[in-house]
Amino acid sequence: MTSTSPKSPLATVTGALCFILTVGGASGLLHEWLGWIRFMGFLRLLAPDGYEIYSYVVMIALGVAVGVAGDALARRGSA
Repeated sequence: MTSTSPKSPLATVTGALCFILTVGGASGLLHEWLGWIRFMGFLRLLAPDGYEIYSYVVMIALGVAVGVAGDALARRGSA
């Protein structure tokens, strides 16, 4: 059975940010390793020259952390 309570705006924003950072970082890593996948190319502007791989790993870790924090906040608000 699904919940009928609406999702909070903070949970929506953190979910979107989690998706953008995680998928963008993963696609950046795939582009660096394979050279032909470019899904969220605008995130390459956040990676300094010479540190692309490190930047994409940090984006993935930050995306996961934002997702976990947003989920914890959403659970705390609904309980």
